[in-house]
Amino acid sequence: MNLTEQLRLHMWEIFFYLFAVVTVIQLLYYGWFFRRVAFFTKKEKAKSQQHPVSVIVCARDEAGNLAFNLPGVLVQTYPTTHEVIVVNDNSVDETKYLLEELKKTFKHLQPVNLDYEAKLIPGKKYPLSIGIKEAKHEVVLLTDADCMPATEFWLQKMQDGYTEGIEIVLGYGSYNKKPGLLNKLIRFETFHTALQYLSYALAGTPYMGVGRNLSYTKRLFFQNKGFSSLNHVTGGDDDLFINMVATKTNTAVVIDPEAITLSEPKKTWADWIRQKTRHYTTGKYYKGKHRLLLGLYALTHFLFYPLFVVSLLFFDWRLATALFAIRLIVQGWIFYKGMEKLNEKDLWPWWWLFDIWMFVYYLIFAPSLWKKPRKNWN
Repeated sequence: MNLTEQLRLHMWEIFFYLFAVVTVIQLLYYGWFFRRVAFFTKKEKAKSQQHPVSVIVCARDEAGNLAFNLPGVLVQTYPTTHEVIVVNDNSVDETKYLLEELKKTFKHLQPVNLDYEAKLIPGKKYPLSIGIKEAKHEVVLLTDADCMPATEFWLQKMQDGYTEGIEIVLGYGSYNKKPGLLNKLIRFETFHTALQYLSYALAGTPYMGVGRNLSYTKRLFFQNKGFSSLNHVTGGDDDLFINMVATKTNTAVVIDPEAITLSEPKKTWADWIRQKTRHYTTGKYYKGKHRLLLGLYALTHFLFYPLFVVSLLFFDWRLATALFAIRLIVQGWIFYKGMEKLNEKDLWPWWWLFDIWMFVYYLIFAPSLWKKPRKNWN
């Protein structure tokens, strides 16, 4: 064997060892983090307390969504005192009149009409801050105008996440099931994201929440001066705020099919890509340890399939296949149990294809981490 052949053999050997390292790192994420959602069991509480709750929805020109979704928020089965605050943020459609009509039937609905904008505060942080300020109760529960609770027990289940010392409760915001590939990809990506932020929180490293289904206390909000340190960022009213204030001791998660919210997914690829691009522009503001954890997982996930193909073709196909099979089994089992917990089981037969698709997903959205956020929020 000449020198060139030896170098080529060593190069493929290095690629295989790199594939083995990437596989082990992926298995560590599934074994240490993601299993926490997959095998989540609710702890029995010594005593259960129903807290007074203020549900807050911000809306700008969302009359259609409010007409369809808000009744699901207003008819929640919850015997304790609660209110539903809808912040009408400078809408020019029929939102104001719709809320006035709904107020006649639902006395706990509290519309807050904003007729002026905070020019130097982009996004929905200003209307949300006003809603929290107007809230009568200590516990606030956030959702969006385009979201509907999956059941009438959403409010009850989410507030039940509060125990002594808990100031933040993270929930799952899903999307409605529709025909077509795009719908399944959107829902898989949403599940995959939730698998991460819920698992990290259960492991004592909370890093984000989603405004479609998120609760925290007024005290926590005002102790940290609200969104004042985030006012230069268009988004961040959910993930960046939680990234800033969440700790291993003050954060809980609620994983329950009755505590999910449902939103209408984007109907075109272009709309979805714009939405995800906007979301990812806040990632660069996360704490360093969270960027490292998320980045290492995404990098090894991205490298897994190319390194597998190289190892399969140019090294030892038996070893490469064995490593691939181990990850496939572990990942498939975690996904099955996780999708069962989050009411996404119809996605499971396709999970392996969606996992391969994530390679393309990273190529599309990785540049978003360096883009400047857009100014609008709705």
